[in-house]
Amino acid sequence: MRFFVLIILVINSSALWGQYHFSGEVSKENAGNSIYLSLVEDYRKSSRVYLDQIVQKSEVDSLGHFYFEGNNLNGQNRMYRIHLDGCSDNTGSNHFLGQCNNSKNVLFIANNKDTLKFPTSFEDQSLCTISSTNPNSGLLLEIENLKDHMTYDFVDYPSEANKKLNLAKWFTTLHNFGKDTHEPLAELYIYDFLSDKRNETFRFYLEDLTNNDYYENLSERLNNTYPNTEFTQQYQAEITTDKELASFNQPKSSKWNRTIIALLAVSILGNVLFFLGKKKKNSASHLLEKLTPQEQKIVNLMLQNKTNKEIASELFVSVSTIKTHINNLYKKLDVSSREEMIVRFKK
Repeated sequence: MRFFVLIILVINSSALWGQYHFSGEVSKENAGNSIYLSLVEDYRKSSRVYLDQIVQKSEVDSLGHFYFEGNNLNGQNRMYRIHLDGCSDNTGSNHFLGQCNNSKNVLFIANNKDTLKFPTSFEDQSLCTISSTNPNSGLLLEIENLKDHMTYDFVDYPSEANKKLNLAKWFTTLHNFGKDTHEPLAELYIYDFLSDKRNETFRFYLEDLTNNDYYENLSERLNNTYPNTEFTQQYQAEITTDKELASFNQPKSSKWNRTIIALLAVSILGNVLFFLGKKKKNSASHLLEKLTPQEQKIVNLMLQNKTNKEIASELFVSVSTIKTHINNLYKKLDVSSREEMIVRFKK
């Protein structure tokens, strides 16, 4: 009897402790290419792959299949990305962490107990369909479809008046979709899009922020579901600052203007101090993200005080090639000497 109980416990151990299984299929022509699993904690960094997001690397097999598994993910839902490296390893400067013209990626929601499959669609498209034990996994793909419809609508609304009406409609549509999912991560993904300063939606977002209680309600939903997380604190800091910015843009008496300026300065200072430590820690990695893998190797060797000849020997290239790489490094990093570059990386 005890032996039987032990066998049952072993069989169910993955369910007790949590185990994720992410698998999928891509075109066989990607066989041998690298594929990455990334954790996207910062919703403002969901548009591309960052070095500090990678949590696992795998390889596409000869049949076009890939597989990730383990028990090191968060027990709560988080945003993740699977990113297919469509470049070969010998493409030089065109290849960095799987980013090149042939790369593909998909954002999704998952946790440590989920099983996800990414089958190839009927049009032989990869990483665009999700089958999951988690009902929220495909929400980000649905939001992308809504954003596409929104873009089409803007083509049919050329005037400023109609554009404002269209924005009001789509803000309501996206907000309602987000609330109905009961998944604050999906709402954060929508918020990132609507409040992006690079988008035409930003001005309308500032107006909406001062008149719509949706944003405060989302803050409560985040606190209830994901308390004490960086992205919850980041969201709350952003809407606090943006509310003051929106109020500052409205006509007010000089007394109120001085008050708002003071509050805005305090809020901005608080936000700067909140994220300053994190940004300082990542400053060197951010510099590296601008560089190709070959340039990164050269930087590391230069930081070891290697000469151009020694670097060329170690990388099996000519000295003139190394000099060309170093000149490109100077331009990318806006420095004029080896010493200045080393100082930037050792700050």
